[in-house]
Amino acid sequence: MNEQERKAVLTVCLMAAFADGSKHERERAEVKNIAETLAGETSINLSALVQDVLLKRASLPQAAAMLVTPESRQLAFEMAVCVCDADGAQSPAEREFLESLRVALGLDAAQAGSFSAQAESIAGAPLAPAATVSAASTMTREEMDKAILNAAILNGAIELLPESLSTMAIIPLQMKLVYRIGKSYGYELDRGHIKDFLATAGVGLTSQYLEQAGRKLLGGLLRSVGGGLLGGLGKQAVSSGMSFASTYALGHVARHYYAGGRTLNTQMLREAFNDMLGEAKNLQGRYLPEMQAQARTLDAGRLVSLVRQG
Repeated sequence: MNEQERKAVLTVCLMAAFADGSKHERERAEVKNIAETLAGETSINLSALVQDVLLKRASLPQAAAMLVTPESRQLAFEMAVCVCDADGAQSPAEREFLESLRVALGLDAAQAGSFSAQAESIAGAPLAPAATVSAASTMTREEMDKAILNAAILNGAIELLPESLSTMAIIPLQMKLVYRIGKSYGYELDRGHIKDFLATAGVGLTSQYLEQAGRKLLGGLLRSVGGGLLGGLGKQAVSSGMSFASTYALGHVARHYYAGGRTLNTQMLREAFNDMLGEAKNLQGRYLPEMQAQARTLDAGRLVSLVRQG
C-alpha cells in the first residue's frame, strides 16, 4: 500500500474509534496517545489526522476515494469492524457507521456481513470455557504460572498473523485469562468488571487494537482476511513482543490482585502492571521461537473456535 492508502485506512479506523459517541473519554484519550506513539513510524501527520476526524474535516467519501484497489477497500472495512468490536458488541451508532462505510467503499453486503459476523463472534465469546473443555476452577501456583505463560505465548503468536481479524482475538483471550484467574480465587467475574480491570491497569481495548494493527499496517505487514495485501510471518517477528508482554503482565497482576482480596487501588494497580510489563518485555526474546512455531499452526479461520475454547 502506498502512503495515500495507508492514510485513508488510518482515517477510517479513527472514524470507527470515535463513531460511538458514548465511548469513555479515557479510551478516546488513549486513541489520541496511540496516534502519537505511531507517529514516529510514518511520515503521515497522525495528530493532525485525529483532529481532522474529531472536527469532522475528514469524510467517508474522501477516505474511500483514496482507496483505489479492492484489497485496500476490503482491508479498511475489516479494520473498521475490528475497531468497533474491540470493546464489545457494536452499538447502533457503530453499526450505522459501518453500513455507511460499506456503501462508500462499494463492498458486497453479504461479504461484509460475513466478516462482521466473524468479528462479533470473537468479541462476544463467553468468558467461561465451552462445556466440552475441562478446566479446573482452582489452580496451583505452578498451574497458574503455566496458564499465564501459555496465554502470553499464544497471544504473541496470534500477533504474528498478518490477517486483520487476528489481532482482535488477543483482547478476548486476555479477558478469559483474567476471568480464569479470578475464578481460581473465588471471584465470578463479569465482562464489565474485567474491562474495568484492564482499563485501570492501562490496557485500553480499542486503543490496543489500533496500536497493534496500526503498527502492522504502517509496516506493510497487514492484509485482509481474503488475502491480497501480503505480509510474511518471518517479517513480523519483531511485532509480537507487545501482546506477549501485556498478556504476561496482566496475568501476574491479576493473580496478585485477586489473591490479595482486590485491595490494590488504581495507582498501585497501574504501577504493578508497568513494573511487570518491563519484566515481561525482557522475557519476550526467550519465548519468540515458541511464538513463531505456534503461529505457523494458526490461521484466521481458526480464531473464532480458539477464542471460544480458550
